[in-house]
Amino acid sequence: MPQQLQSIAAQSRLPDELVICDDRSSDATVEIVEEFTVQAPFPVRLIVNSENQGSTKNFEKAMSACRGTVIVPSDQDDFWYANRLQVAEDVLIERPDAGVVFADADIVDDELKPLGYRLFQSAHFNGRLQRQVEGGNAFEALLAHNFVTGATMAFRAEFLPLVAPIPSLWTHDGWIAILISAVANVICVDRPLIKYRQHSGQQFGARRRSIGAHLASTQESNNYESYRHMQEQYRLVYDRLQETFGFRIPQRRMTLLQEKIRHMSRRVELSRSHLRRVPAIATELVLNRYRRFGYGWRDVIRDLLVNLEA
Repeated sequence: MPQQLQSIAAQSRLPDELVICDDRSSDATVEIVEEFTVQAPFPVRLIVNSENQGSTKNFEKAMSACRGTVIVPSDQDDFWYANRLQVAEDVLIERPDAGVVFADADIVDDELKPLGYRLFQSAHFNGRLQRQVEGGNAFEALLAHNFVTGATMAFRAEFLPLVAPIPSLWTHDGWIAILISAVANVICVDRPLIKYRQHSGQQFGARRRSIGAHLASTQESNNYESYRHMQEQYRLVYDRLQETFGFRIPQRRMTLLQEKIRHMSRRVELSRSHLRRVPAIATELVLNRYRRFGYGWRDVIRDLLVNLEA
């Protein structure tokens, strides 16, 4: 954490404030922050939870306490490049239609040594999805899967009434990205702005997996509940967007969201028999839903092989 705080203090565009929400940590986090507060060139506010709330609710509490017009989330082990805030601010000034800006990151180990790949690679943020984002269709791209990592994100605080509270079924970054993309543009910065640590202690990581490893885990896992989980996630998105909070949502996006939910419903309803599920998979394949709303052929193979015993 000291390295993280030092990288924030070294920004070419200093933050207007730093809000830190400690979720009952058992290490020296509070003492480190208190020491940093004395020398920080900007206001620092430390909030210590009375009881553990978990990652998502802790982020929600910290973001809700922010007073600025732009919120820049940060994990406890990020390391920011010196232009992290300046780039985000420049993009949001240049693009008043943008609600979110996110960037790539260098994946590093505990000692901040590069591991030889970047965040976009591990997040499967491929050329097709990048073109959709560049063309103003980030919402459609995010219906395939989330590729926006909170550690590289900045978003306008005016959207807090839309995104809070964050449901427990979602991580904060995925929820924020897809909701704001429904009502505003999302801008991608195609270069690293932070070093993203990859280590065993992370709740969520950015590991690369081979196709063989992916298929092996598919055959060994029971994904019935995970499919129901995803189905419910997007139903929650639909319910929240129906409330709108005064934001205009194009009908086409709501229609796409309904189609995504139908796709997940078909996957939940797949037969327990591998052979009998083939017609349903073929139908979704012909409708191009596997490609539009997931990982394409990788999901087709998963649905053919996965154990769906409830």
